[in-house]
Amino acid sequence: MKTVLITGGTRGIGRECAECFAEQGYKVIVIYKSSRDAAEELARRTGCEYYCCDVRDHCAVHDLAAVVHPDVLINNAGIAANALITDVDEELWDDIFDTNVKGAYNCIHAFLPCMIRRQYGRIINISSMWGQVGASCEVPYSASKAAVIGLTKALAKECAPSGITVNCIAPGLIDTDMNAGLTADAKAALVEETPAGRIGTPYDIARTALFLADETADFITGQVIGVNGGLVI
Repeated sequence: MKTVLITGGTRGIGRECAECFAEQGYKVIVIYKSSRDAAEELARRTGCEYYCCDVRDHCAVHDLAAVVHPDVLINNAGIAANALITDVDEELWDDIFDTNVKGAYNCIHAFLPCMIRRQYGRIINISSMWGQVGASCEVPYSASKAAVIGLTKALAKECAPSGITVNCIAPGLIDTDMNAGLTADAKAALVEETPAGRIGTPYDIARTALFLADETADFITGQVIGVNGGLVI
C-alpha cells in the first residue's frame, strides 16, 4: 500500500485529495495547522491519519519525517492575499512566501531522503495559474506560486535519476474557501473568460494528482499541468 502525505489537507483541494486517494486504496496522512475538528471529521470518514504541523517550521516538519515516510508528497498548503503591492507589508509578504514556498521546501527537504533511499517517489506541488501569468492585486501570491513552478522544474532534474518524479499542478479558478472572497461579478467575469464555461472543483485537481501519482505517469516529470478550463493556455 502506497502512502500519500498531503499538506493543508483539511479543506478545499487538500481535503478532496485526501478523500480521492483514500478511495483508491492509499494510506492517507493529512497535515494541518489549526483545523483539528476538520481533521478529526476527515479521519472518521476516510480513515486517514492526521498530524498538527506548521509547514513553515523546519524543525517540526523534520520531526514528523522521523515517523512518517510517504511515497507521494502533495505540497498543497498555501495562503493568499488580495491587496495592492503598496499595501502589502513585510510581514504579509514573508508569511505568504514562508507558507507557499518555504513550506514546500521544508517538506521536500524532510521527506525526500527516504524517497531517495527507496529509489521511488512522487512529489506534486500545487501552484496556480497566477504563478504562470500573474494577477493584479495578488503580487506576493503570484510570485510565490511562480517560485513553486521554478522549484518543481529544477527539482525534477535533480530527482529523476533516483526514480522520483516532481510535477506541478496549476489550478485555475477553483471553488474553494480561498476564492470565497471574490465578488459574484468577479467570479462571473472569470467564468465568462473560461472556455470551459464553469468554475473548477477540488475534484478536478484531485484526480489530476491521482494521475501524476500513478505508476503509469512515471515518464512525466518537471511538468506544469494547468487545470483551468482553458483560461490560461
